[in-house]
Parts: sequence; C-alpha cells; structure tokens
Amino acid sequence: MDTHLIYTVIDLLGTFAFGVSGAVAARQQRLDLFGIASITFIVACGGGILRDLCLGTLPPAGLSSWRYLVVSLIAAAWVVCAYPMVCRMKSPVQLFDSIGLGLFAVAGAKKALAVQAGAEVAIVLGMVSAVGGGVLRDILLSRVPSILQREIYASAALAGASVEVLLSYSGANSVVISWLTAAGCTVLRMASLHYGWRLPSIDNDSDGYPGSGH
Repeated sequence: MDTHLIYTVIDLLGTFAFGVSGAVAARQQRLDLFGIASITFIVACGGGILRDLCLGTLPPAGLSSWRYLVVSLIAAAWVVCAYPMVCRMKSPVQLFDSIGLGLFAVAGAKKALAVQAGAEVAIVLGMVSAVGGGVLRDILLSRVPSILQREIYASAALAGASVEVLLSYSGANSVVISWLTAAGCTVLRMASLHYGWRLPSIDNDSDGYPGSGH
C-alpha cells in the first residue's frame, strides 16, 4: 500500500477521534452549535497545523485540504446527534483523546520522516501533533491541560513516535507495524488512566518553599 495513503488514512482517523473528544467536551460545556463546531475543528486540526508550521509546510494541510474540515464537521454532527449514546460511554473525552493521541503520534512522525526532517525532529513533531489538539481543547474550555499534569500523556505520545521512527530507520516499518504502534500508544494512555499511573514528582517540602518548614 502507498505510504502517502497510509499516512492520510491515519491522519484523518486521528482528526476524527480528536474532533469527537473536542465536540464532547464542548457539548458538556453547553456551547451552541457554532461553538461546538469551532472547538471540534480546532482540536481536530490544531496538532497537525502546529506540526506543519514547524516543518514549513505552508499552508498547513488542516487549512488547505477540505478533507480535514469535513471530517471535523462529521465528528461534531455525530456528537450532537448521538449525544445520549456518547454519554453512555465511560469517559468519552478521554477515550477518543487517547485514540487520537496514538494515531497522531504515528502520523506526525511519518510526515516528518517523509520530508527528511531527521529522527529527532520526527519524534518531537510526532509528540507535538499528538498533544497539540488536546492542549488547545483544555485551554479554550478553561481546563488544566493534561500535558501540565503528572498523567502519562505527552510521554505516551513520545513513546509512540519514537517506536515509529526507530522501526522506520530499521527497515521494519510497514502498514501493520504503524497500526500496532498507534494502538500501543493508545493502550498505554488508557492503561495509565485506568490504573492511575503517574509520572514521579519532586517533593516540594524539601526545597525550602514557604510553609515547608525549612
């Protein structure tokens, strides 16, 4: 299968998943239809636009291709029309955000590699693609972004992008491996939420801050 087609499919599926997470979050905040559609598009395409700007791909695909707008509007329409069904899912925002995280980590790394950006750049931009939409969603809806908390979020995207790049350089990259890498990133994120895995933090009590007793 053509590499460009694989990348496009993964990118559009990630766009839909992030769009759903944005639409659900916007619906929970009781925004109007225009607000839901706007948040959905920003969340669905924000990470990809940031990635393309960093790569110098102008205009970004999220703004130049009608496919991304259509996919984000489909995501918004599905959430609005099927909101009672979506609400029956357990943590739908986190579920679709995790799916988008895995897909965009792989898609972002693939696009960077396609323009010969180098391994380090591909890994970083894979992570940026994956977390960008979620960060924009949380900021616009006045929530603390997951990337600023101790959750396994950016680190999961970084792991997914790293695996994709390493396998690509080893020559073992294939359609199946790309899908498995995206799935692995998603599973890591979901498992961290389910089991409460957190990144280690520094104990401020020993740092001499006010109230620490030192």
